[in-house]
Amino acid sequence: MNDASQKEKLRQHFARRVTTQARIVLDTWQNIHSNHDSFPAHRNELLSTSDKLVRYAQRFEMAGHAEAGSAILMIIQDWPADTPLDETTEQRLQKAFAALARNTLRRTDQSKTEAPHQFRRTPVYIALSNAEMASRLIRQLEFFGFRASAFDSADDLTEACSLHKPETILMDVNFGGRPNAGLATVEHLQERHDTPIPIIFMSNEDGTIQTRLRASRCGGEEFFYPAVDPGQLIEKIEIYTHGNTIEPYRVLVLDDSRAQAKFMETVLKRAGMTAHIITDPMQIIDSLDMFSPEIIVLDMYMPGCTGMEIARVIRQQDRFHSVPIIYLSAEDDVTKQLHAMSLGGDDFLTKPVDPKHLIATLHNRGRRARSLLALMIRDSLTGLYNHTHTLHLLDQEIVRARQKNQSLCFAMIDIDYFKKVNDTFGHPIGDRVLRSLSMFFKQRLRKTDHIGRYGGEEFAIILPDTRPSDARNVLNEIRERFSELQQPAGDREFTVTFSCGVAAWNNESSQTLCERADRALYLSKEQGRNCVTSVDS
Repeated sequence: MNDASQKEKLRQHFARRVTTQARIVLDTWQNIHSNHDSFPAHRNELLSTSDKLVRYAQRFEMAGHAEAGSAILMIIQDWPADTPLDETTEQRLQKAFAALARNTLRRTDQSKTEAPHQFRRTPVYIALSNAEMASRLIRQLEFFGFRASAFDSADDLTEACSLHKPETILMDVNFGGRPNAGLATVEHLQERHDTPIPIIFMSNEDGTIQTRLRASRCGGEEFFYPAVDPGQLIEKIEIYTHGNTIEPYRVLVLDDSRAQAKFMETVLKRAGMTAHIITDPMQIIDSLDMFSPEIIVLDMYMPGCTGMEIARVIRQQDRFHSVPIIYLSAEDDVTKQLHAMSLGGDDFLTKPVDPKHLIATLHNRGRRARSLLALMIRDSLTGLYNHTHTLHLLDQEIVRARQKNQSLCFAMIDIDYFKKVNDTFGHPIGDRVLRSLSMFFKQRLRKTDHIGRYGGEEFAIILPDTRPSDARNVLNEIRERFSELQQPAGDREFTVTFSCGVAAWNNESSQTLCERADRALYLSKEQGRNCVTSVDS
C-alpha cells in the first residue's frame, strides 16, 4: 500500500468516527425532542455528546461538523439547567441540528435535496473479515433505513460499542484474522453491558458444535455456516433490531374489590402494560367494546355473578373467542379450578397474587395470543396483513375517517415482471424480493399506516389522514428508492420495480375504493410500469 492510499484509508477511518459521533448527537436530540418534559433531564447528555463531536471534528479537520457542533454547544450553554426549553431556543436548536444533519448525509445522498432519512436510534455494527461483503451489506441496510457501520479491528468495534450500544452485531467467528477471535471479542464486549447485545454469527470455515455452543453462550442468536448472502442476513438483522417498538399488552381486569383492583392496576402499569380496571361485572360488555383487550383477568366470585359466568358470556362473542382469560381467586381446590377453566378460562392464579407470577403469566399468555392472532391475520411469507384482514382494516379506517371528517387514501401495488424474476432466478429469490419490498414498506411508512399482501406479487396500503398528493409523493419516493436496491442472487445482482395506483376515499364503500385503486394501478401498467398513478373519482 503506497503512502497516498494509506493516508486516504486513515482519513476515511477518522471521518467514520466523526460521523458516528454526529449521529449519536442527532439521535440524542431526536430522543429528547419527542418528549418535551425530558429536556432538562437530558441537557447534560446533549452537552457531553456535542462537546465530544466538536473535539473529534476539530482533531480530524472536518470543518462542517465542527462548525455545526459548536453552534449546538453555544445554544445549549445559553440554556439554563433544570429549565424547560423555550420556543426561541428550540427554534435555534432545530436550525443547528438541521445543519449538522446536512453535514452527516452519506455521499450517496449529497446530491439530493430532500431531508435526510431519519436514522434508527441505535446502530447495527458489522464485523466481517470480508471487507467487500461488509460494504455491500451496509449499502443494502441503508436502503432499509438502518444505520450501519463496519469495523476492521476489534479495538475500533469495542470503542464504538462503549460510545453507543448497538442493536445487534453481525460478527465473523474469525474476525481479526485469528481462529475464534470474533468469539473472544464478543465475550469481552458482553461483559461491559448489563443486558446482552444480540449477535448474528457467521463462518465460512468452522461449523462445529463446540464453536456453535461458545457462540450461543455469548449471546449468539443466529449462526450461519457456511455464510449466506446479504438478503438473508438483512432479514435476520431486521428480527433482532427494535425499530418497531412492541406495543404494551392491553389487559382488562374485573374485580369487585376496589383495593385489589387498584393493586392490579399499579402492578400492570409498572410492568409497562396498559390496564383497564372495572369493579362492576355489568360493565363488561361496554368495556370489551371500548377497550378491546388482549388479555382478561376475572375475579372468580363477585356479587350477582361468578367469573365463570362472565367468561361464558365473553366466549359467546367470536372476536374474543381466543383472548386469554385468567381467573383470580382464593379458591385452592384443584378440582374447582379445573372446572372453572373448562368453562372458558386459560389459567388460574390464587390470591394473594405474587406480582412477579402475575406478570410472567400475562407475558406468556399475551405472547402466545399474539402469535396465534398473527397466524390468522398475517401472511406467512412477508409478515404483512393478509387479504381478508387488510379489507377489514380498510372498513375500520373508513368508519374512522367518516367520524373524524379526515382524508383517507388506499394504494394498490404490483411488482413489475415478477414472473420473469421467478423464471430467471427461481422462486426462493422471488420470495426474497417479496420480503424485501415488505421490509421496505415497513421501514418507510408510518406506524398508523396498514400494509397488506393482497395476493401473489400485489400489495395494498391504507394511509389514514393522508391527502392524495402526500400519498402519491411518499409512494413515489419509495418506488424510486426501491428501484435502486440491488437484489442479490448468488454471484449476480438485479433490480426490481413496482407500479402503483392510489385512490382517495370519496365517502364511498371499501369495495368501490378498492376498484378505483385497482383502476389506477392498471393505468400505471399501461403507462409503461414503474410509476405511481392516482385517480380522483
